[in-house]
Amino acid sequence: MTLAETPPMGWNSWDCYGTTVTEDEVLANAAFMAEHLLPFGWDTVVVDIQWYEPVARAGGYNRFAVLELDGFGRQLPAVNRFPSAAGGAGFKPLTDRIHGLGLKFGLHIMRGIPRQAVHQALPIEETPFTADEVADKSSVCDWNTDNYGLDHSHPGAQAYYDSQVRQFADWGVDFVKADDMLGPYFEAEITAYRQAMDRSGREMVLSLSPGTSLSLARLQHLRGNARMWRVSDDLWDVWEDVEAQFARLARWAPHQRPGAWADADMLPVGRIAQRAERGSERLSRLTLDEQRTMLTLWCVARSPLMLGCDLPSSPPETLDLLTNPDLLAAHRSSINNRELLRDGDLVVWAADSTTADDRFVAVFNTGTAALVRMLPLADLGLIPAGPARDGAGWAGREAWTGAAAGIGQLMGMPALKLELPPHGVHFYRFTRVRTS
Repeated sequence: MTLAETPPMGWNSWDCYGTTVTEDEVLANAAFMAEHLLPFGWDTVVVDIQWYEPVARAGGYNRFAVLELDGFGRQLPAVNRFPSAAGGAGFKPLTDRIHGLGLKFGLHIMRGIPRQAVHQALPIEETPFTADEVADKSSVCDWNTDNYGLDHSHPGAQAYYDSQVRQFADWGVDFVKADDMLGPYFEAEITAYRQAMDRSGREMVLSLSPGTSLSLARLQHLRGNARMWRVSDDLWDVWEDVEAQFARLARWAPHQRPGAWADADMLPVGRIAQRAERGSERLSRLTLDEQRTMLTLWCVARSPLMLGCDLPSSPPETLDLLTNPDLLAAHRSSINNRELLRDGDLVVWAADSTTADDRFVAVFNTGTAALVRMLPLADLGLIPAGPARDGAGWAGREAWTGAAAGIGQLMGMPALKLELPPHGVHFYRFTRVRTS
């Protein structure tokens, strides 16, 4: 089976805990996921940035931070936050516990090699080279001072990535979120990281971030090297961030395929920002309608789904959002996902099922006032419900309410009746009905 055959689904610590997540917090979210969400396909737990910084702080980054490194310049978990990593155990004990819950374990890593390793001229494992020989000091991240880039004209650069990823494999890591890779597009770094994964002896999903300026011209290289890649900067719990993804996903959705997924970023639902980058602890500022819109768009476009909330302290309605069977069926088993119509505040998407004679239709209202419309079924690619010339028709159900699709007449044609709240959505699963 292809790795990441369907878009990955999981939890990431960033929206809750920023740079400061602890082992206990990771395990609490993992236990909740295993009990309540794993049966629905949510199966990956990801520790985000700065897990190797003992004095990481909420609300930003420490400039030129002192990192926890081993003798070969590779990041180690900060023991004050991840006590099971003591004695050089790394993430192996935590990974074993996550695997014991039936889940997968992932971590975040920055592009390049730690400046600390470079300044100390630490050796690169199994080579005669040192970190200062392979660093490209002119290649630095705009927003994080931990690393230098690598000079991939030097053989020690690939050797460093090989060594780093080999250690991840030894820990049992299943998912790597590699950051500062896409803006600008670091082709040599991405290729080198892919090669390191191939040499590691362990299958791992490679996720690339961030991607605000990412072009479709990079599609073939992305598909050849990564399993998922971001198409935006960080998304937070404001409507403008969600609305901006409509155009991005309309551009990328036709190119989604098993093992290669454009990623619209994390889902800021439920309780977030306990110690995060932006704002204080809160329930998501997105309304329930806006959260439904976000989940629906991500699913009908087949974006990976990564939760940003603290699962144990989120309200019950958050769990309802994440376990909708019709929505997850479209996310897991659909093709021909596309935007059908954009008419003012009205946006319509459709997709076909790969496992049943079903069609999925999502109708969005991106405006600030209620929207009342009728859409001809023929415009949605549907034979009118009821008897038809080929002996088939369609019966529809709205996923969020469970109500039957309302069908009326518009200029003598069967049409879907809609009444959408501001920033709201209706998501329909239409099933073919055979008649004798």
